[in-house]
Amino acid sequence: MTGETRRPHTGRRRNEAARRAILDVAVELLGGTGDTPVTIDTIAAAAGVGKQTIYRWWPSKGAVLLEAVAERAGADIPVPDTGSLLGDLGGFLRATFRAVGHERTVSVLRHAMAEAQRDPHAGEHMRAFIAGRRAVLRGLLERARDRGEVSPGTDLDLVVDQAYGVLWYRILVGHAPLSATEADALARALTAQVRG
Repeated sequence: MTGETRRPHTGRRRNEAARRAILDVAVELLGGTGDTPVTIDTIAAAAGVGKQTIYRWWPSKGAVLLEAVAERAGADIPVPDTGSLLGDLGGFLRATFRAVGHERTVSVLRHAMAEAQRDPHAGEHMRAFIAGRRAVLRGLLERARDRGEVSPGTDLDLVVDQAYGVLWYRILVGHAPLSATEADALARALTAQVRG
């Protein structure tokens, strides 16, 4: 940290400024296009902290990245309540697709998924991240069911799988865009499906 005031040392407690710097740098480095491998050392150096600070708070690089992604998803993807399933689902999917529609975000998510496959700690964090996002979408569907817009007996978990399946397939394969047009088409298809 050249020319800046050093963050105060707080011992084992998390220093919010250091935490924020680590999370921001991890996303920036992992989303970049450089050839330099991203390691705990490179994250620590770029964030202006010691690598022991990172290991004190997270068990792996993947865990750092997934915490950053989870925070951003919660902040960037509001849960609409328009009073209709199509309105809520369309708004939610548009916001979700918009949040991941940038090449840097797609790169970060691809890296995060790769880390989750090879690192058990990152895998736990990925499952927790996905469970949290699934719960949000399921809650939106449950509200619609309570309003009578979803046929009784509809498997809401399968509907959630279909919505996120499209998202993750397009992130990982990269064969088609994630735009508002696709979000609206998916919302219409899912809405028609659950109405029976």
